[in-house]
Amino acid sequence: MIIAQMTDIHIGFEPEARPEELNRQRFRAVLDRLQKQPNPVDLLLLTGDITDRGDRESFEKTAELLSELDMPVKALVGNHDTREELLNAFPDTQTTDEGFIQSAFMQDGLLVILLDTLEPGRHGGAFCEKRASWLAGILADNPDVPVVIFMHHPPVISGIAWMDPDPADKWLARLCEALSGHEARVLAIHCGHLHRQLSARFCGIPVSVTPSVAPLVSMDMRPISSTKPDSRALITTEPPTYALHRWENGHLASHYERVGDWEVLAYYGPHLVPMIKHMEDEKGLG
Repeated sequence: MIIAQMTDIHIGFEPEARPEELNRQRFRAVLDRLQKQPNPVDLLLLTGDITDRGDRESFEKTAELLSELDMPVKALVGNHDTREELLNAFPDTQTTDEGFIQSAFMQDGLLVILLDTLEPGRHGGAFCEKRASWLAGILADNPDVPVVIFMHHPPVISGIAWMDPDPADKWLARLCEALSGHEARVLAIHCGHLHRQLSARFCGIPVSVTPSVAPLVSMDMRPISSTKPDSRALITTEPPTYALHRWENGHLASHYERVGDWEVLAYYGPHLVPMIKHMEDEKGLG
């Protein structure tokens, strides 16, 4: 199974731009690459901030582009989205009894859990008691199976202070408590929100952030003041990125590809058969 992940598309940031806003152009480029890359994809996950303002028009534009894909799509909500308009654009999206956009499914022996970390009006994440109870119940009801979790907000400190949660935020403790006792079988937590690639750990669980489709956040980890602007770079036009998460034979591996123009320097022709054969023959001998 291969799960593709795109995050932080931010359609509608420049709704009046002509002929087409930059974020929509970047999204088109990533979708085009996803369809042309050689690996068969079973599912595309959009892990939040699909739109910039949570409006119906932006969600409809996104759904229109996605309708051209030949793979199922699941969407998660980010802090720039609204649950109402996401559900309008993606009517098959599952919700909990309380209306949170959370769900879980089993495929090829892997339990995939999708979490809702939105609190309207708040930039940072949230994970209330009801959501935590739901997660704890899903994990309890599906014992002894490997798990991967997708959510918008990373529950870790990156060092890019203006994007990070407060380590004392209560939602982090609730999430950790809900995961307690299951850490060994949660293989990874995959997120968005940060607009940069990141690897870290949360409660002993590996956390990875997929870079954004929209322009990236500058990698500047110096302290920042909310009262003294210093003209530092905040947002850059680094290439958009998507991820492919591959699950096979009990192993989960994540790949990240930047989308842009490049040249192929080597093709697999007869002259490279000896090299490939040598590499195959030596496996299992080390």
